[in-house]
Amino acid sequence: MPDFDVIVVGSGHAGCEAALAAARMGCRVAVITLSIERTAHMPCNCSIGGPAKGHLVREIDALGGQMGVNIDRTLTHIRHVGTGKGPAVRTLRAHADKAHYPAEMLRTLQAQENLTLIQGSVEGLVVREGVCVGVKFLPSPPCPLSHGVGEGELASQRRASKHGLRPDLSHGVGEGELASPAPTPWERGAGGEGAITLTTPAVVITTGTFLNGLCHIGEQKIKAARFGDQPSVGLTECLRQLGFRIGRFKTGTTPRIDKKSVDLSQLQEVPSEPCPPFSYLHDALNPPRPLLPCWQTYTNERTHAIIRANLHLSAMYGGHITGVGPRYCPSIEDKIVRFPDKDRHPVFLEQEYWDADDLYVQGMSTSLPAEAQLEFLRTLPGLEEAAMIRPGYAVEYDMVYPDQLYPTLMTKRIRGLFLAGQINGTSGYEEAAAQGLVAGINAALCVQKREPLVLDRASSYIGVLIDDLVTKGVEDPYRMLTGRAEHRLHLRHDNADERLTPIARELGLACEERWRRFRERQDWLNAELDTLRGLEISGRHNPQLQALGGAPVNARISALEYLRRPEASYAMLQQLFPDALRAPEAIAERVEIIAKYEVYLRKQQQQIEQMRKVEHWIIPDGIDYESLSAISKESREKLSRVRPRTIGQAARIPGIRPADVACLMVYLRSREK
Repeated sequence: MPDFDVIVVGSGHAGCEAALAAARMGCRVAVITLSIERTAHMPCNCSIGGPAKGHLVREIDALGGQMGVNIDRTLTHIRHVGTGKGPAVRTLRAHADKAHYPAEMLRTLQAQENLTLIQGSVEGLVVREGVCVGVKFLPSPPCPLSHGVGEGELASQRRASKHGLRPDLSHGVGEGELASPAPTPWERGAGGEGAITLTTPAVVITTGTFLNGLCHIGEQKIKAARFGDQPSVGLTECLRQLGFRIGRFKTGTTPRIDKKSVDLSQLQEVPSEPCPPFSYLHDALNPPRPLLPCWQTYTNERTHAIIRANLHLSAMYGGHITGVGPRYCPSIEDKIVRFPDKDRHPVFLEQEYWDADDLYVQGMSTSLPAEAQLEFLRTLPGLEEAAMIRPGYAVEYDMVYPDQLYPTLMTKRIRGLFLAGQINGTSGYEEAAAQGLVAGINAALCVQKREPLVLDRASSYIGVLIDDLVTKGVEDPYRMLTGRAEHRLHLRHDNADERLTPIARELGLACEERWRRFRERQDWLNAELDTLRGLEISGRHNPQLQALGGAPVNARISALEYLRRPEASYAMLQQLFPDALRAPEAIAERVEIIAKYEVYLRKQQQQIEQMRKVEHWIIPDGIDYESLSAISKESREKLSRVRPRTIGQAARIPGIRPADVACLMVYLRSREK
């Protein structure tokens, strides 16, 4: 028997979701991480959600993930975003306390049955005949070991003894330290002196920015994956030797300043708003303390002049960085260079903690020297006396081009090896968590010899994200945008449970409470729609309608038909029929969207059904594309590299000609005869 069913490398946002999903599906899971204390750390901004990202968080929650639950418990600020662009774009963005969010996630991992946390550095993989069967890691004592709730001291000792550990239960039940590991049952192997081999049929790598991480502050270079964290230096070479194409990307973060040094009276305050929770498990937000505001200010010509004068000292513009940076989250240097016509750029000051004065300067990611950063910060209104707690920096890291993955996030080259998060060329906590959840699910399904989970583009933003990665690949860090989803009116923030919770139930990730809540919401929604169909509006209601701001009617129509009118709202109809319409806000919102967008939703559903015809046309494994002479050479090369699962995926590969897709379909039909 292997030591574990699934091993997750890394405990960032992707690693946490992967580990929790696999453990909740009944697998014995180990998480190996460089620092257990940095689990679910938020090294960049303190926000969760935002356009498209909020949709991802909702979908993670609907699939039984943890991010939505965690942000609801630890948020300090929340507001709606995309409100002026209709229900397809509208979602939530929240700030978290950067101490409480990781602490809450770590508690969740420590309480999870079947899940063990190990502190150490994974230096290599054990691969036999194209199958990943284990990892080699160097332990980092002292190493806390997490156990499930209720196991007790005796169970803790038995588990520690089995894995060659010497538990120290003086810190409390289920905690303890990793002593120098015994050579059995884990075999020693290559990967450095004292390296230990753990066996497993499934490995999920979620290393974030840790692979050969290098931080830049002006001309200063620091070997680090992020502020305060050493990089992982052995795993990249292992992946390269296994034949993976490796790239180098760059991301960045902003300066932190002391709130006490800012004149907040010169800034525009942005208060929190009344908002629903992210998680479907919660009826309403119940933050531990009153919510906090953030503040907005703007750059000016003095700011831009200082940045232009120091561009040659920037790590990016000074030629010190070779990695490709994010297109949709540019540094302040990039903004000044790429948008010279803009006389100002918005800047938000976001509070990172309940109990500290650290402000995150959102919108000013930079790799300029610290002195230049402080100089341009002090040109902003309200920041004339700003004290900088920590300068911003850029970080370069290794990544694996994601067109080397299946839509399950298992690698095509090595069976049982899954990749998730920034290692796949993405940016953002939410994108990482979404991939981690899918990778963890599929790792568990692989171990349990069950059919894999593949989410298509019509089911979720998660499906769009993964399909874009594995089909189109990446040239720069990928960020989820609502414009990437062709069916975004169908993929709304409000209906993620309707799309994904039945799938979670089949996987074993929807607990009884989640399933009960889902069924209640669906029953209430259907009942409310039936009630609206049965309520009649006629000319006798015209005085009331006009008093409420509605247009009069000339014939008898149902309340549902009236709700389709632009000026009509569910709240208006509630006042008209107070005894019949009593749905809570979340149900009322969905009812109104269904009514107003029924025609468009029906058309989009027809498009989805047409798309799924080609998505369900499976391309058999092992096709020799080079032998298909009717297909252009360029398309043969791309088909051979991507190895699409379906005709639909083949058609989305950049550069594949429609005529070549038609030839491929003719070839597949000939094979069926």
